[in-house]
This record gives sequence, C-alpha cells and structure tokens, in this order.
Amino acid sequence: MAPPVFRFRGRTQEEFRLEGERVYLRHPVIGDHAEWSKLRAASRAFLEPWEPRWPEDDLTRAAFRYRIRRYDADREAGLALPLFICQKNTGRLVGGVTLGAIRRGAAECCSLGYWTGEAHAGKGVMTDALKCLIPHVFERMRLHRIEAACIPDNQRSQRLLEKAGFRREGYLSGYLKINGAWRDHLLYALIADDWQSMRAKGSGSSG
Repeated sequence: MAPPVFRFRGRTQEEFRLEGERVYLRHPVIGDHAEWSKLRAASRAFLEPWEPRWPEDDLTRAAFRYRIRRYDADREAGLALPLFICQKNTGRLVGGVTLGAIRRGAAECCSLGYWTGEAHAGKGVMTDALKCLIPHVFERMRLHRIEAACIPDNQRSQRLLEKAGFRREGYLSGYLKINGAWRDHLLYALIADDWQSMRAKGSGSSG
C-alpha cells in the first residue's frame, strides 16, 4: 500500500492539479490577484450573506499577498488545503474550495468550505469541483471524514452537499459569525465508508 500523500513540500504550486470534467483545482498564487479581486468584487453582494465580514482592504494586493502566505504556511503545516477552481477550456478562475481544520490521529477529518463567482453559480461548477476533490481526500490524503456547515436558508448549498453524498447530522446554534452576525448552521458530513459504497453503486465520485 502506498504511503498517504498530503503535504506537497518540494512540488511547485503549478504541478498540483486535480482534474474534473469541466474544471480543475490548483493552488492559489500571488499572480491570481487581479483576476481573483475582479471576480470577488463583481460577486460581492452575492457572496457577503454567506461569508465572514470582509475586511475593508480585503481585495487589495497587499491583503491578497498575506492571504497567499497564509495559504502556503497552512498547507505546508498540514492544516489546510486551499484551492482555486478554474475552467478547463479557458483557465479562467471561477471560485475556490478549501479543506480546513485538518486533524490527524484519532479524528482524520477536515472541514469543507467553498465559494463561486456569481456569474458561474448554478452551472454545476462546484459539483464538478467536489467530484474531483472528494476522491483526493479519501484516497490520497487518507482522511476518514469531511464536514461541511451551511446556513439553514442557504438551500443552494444544502442541495450541493446532498448531491455529493453528504448527510445532515445536526443543527449548530450560533456556530459562525457570518457577515457580522452569529448564525446557526446545519452540519453535514461525508465519511469514507459511505463514499466508497456510493462509488461501488455507481453514484459516487471517482478519479
């Protein structure tokens, strides 16, 4: 059995790539700032209700440079795996997905976060992204459990998670501070055994 693959020290950021049908996932780099800030600015009203409050300088190059340094440090420490989602046919940045709060040992789990630019929402972008990310989590990173939380009135996010095979496990009161207010969340999770069963039946992700 091959050893678990998680940390990516020694690889260039461009070498890491997860392929979906229409999108691919890669590490963010400082050269993404202009495209990232333009996409986020255009999608601000769409994204703000579901995210922590944006700092005033959030879209500046200086803040983005700090963000990339933090991404790189967290990835090297094995704490998180932040990725950008790009269209395969154009290379255009369309969103992002992060595996955070990675815990090893007895837990072997992580939390899933994601966002999509407004112009690309509802077009299957995130579904395709999860189809290539989930196998990486269970087969390469060898984690046992992926957790995701969403605000109860975010029906789009609930449908996404349920389509990917996540099960609703509970209700978290005042779980995260979103757009300046503590919000309740629904807790979803997908464990490796359930994903393997779905894949065996032909309904799970593969690759």
